[in-house]
Amino acid sequence: MNTLAEENYLKAIYHLSLSDANVSTNQIAAALNTKAASVTDMLKKLADKELINYEKYQGVTLTAVGKKIALQIIRKHRLWEYFLVEKLNFKWDEVHEMAEEMEHISSVELIDRLDKFMDYPKHDPHGDPIPDRDGNFKKHELKPIASLAVNEGGIISGVRDHSATFLQYLEKQQLTIGKKITVTEIIDYDHSMILQVEQTTTHISREVAKNLLIVI
Repeated sequence: MNTLAEENYLKAIYHLSLSDANVSTNQIAAALNTKAASVTDMLKKLADKELINYEKYQGVTLTAVGKKIALQIIRKHRLWEYFLVEKLNFKWDEVHEMAEEMEHISSVELIDRLDKFMDYPKHDPHGDPIPDRDGNFKKHELKPIASLAVNEGGIISGVRDHSATFLQYLEKQQLTIGKKITVTEIIDYDHSMILQVEQTTTHISREVAKNLLIVI
């Protein structure tokens, strides 16, 4: 049985490993808002449990068992987010912290029944893929709107920034999952963008364009 802290470390290492194969102590400390010395102590514990491969100054990787646990935590988190939004009518900016608590429920039977009850959803409310009980999930190639040229577009399918303020901004601008967008103009001065969003137009900053993801 792993502690809540150990599960949070495994999840953080998994997310960081998606962009950097060997995750550093400092990266983990920044992601979990803790001190490097505390991270080192926890990494030793996880290595003793054979959940990570760890050598000082060499970076960290998950073992097969560690990766499986991390994906199951992520599965629970994303299923609970889906449940809270789709069945209890919470908004997508309200559910992350609740799911952070609920992801540590250990009952496999409960999570399997939750998955079945919701007819096995493939993506959470923020567009992130939901792993199945074996840790498998279908990847789709997402691109930031910032990478598009004029007259290019696609379907909004995910976000890089999961903060409540960003999600609230997107809701207000009606830039939500499933909306079709087309870039109609890129402003030379600051590289902000004018988008055609179905029947309306909206102006977004370069920062928003970097954090809003589409499928072409």
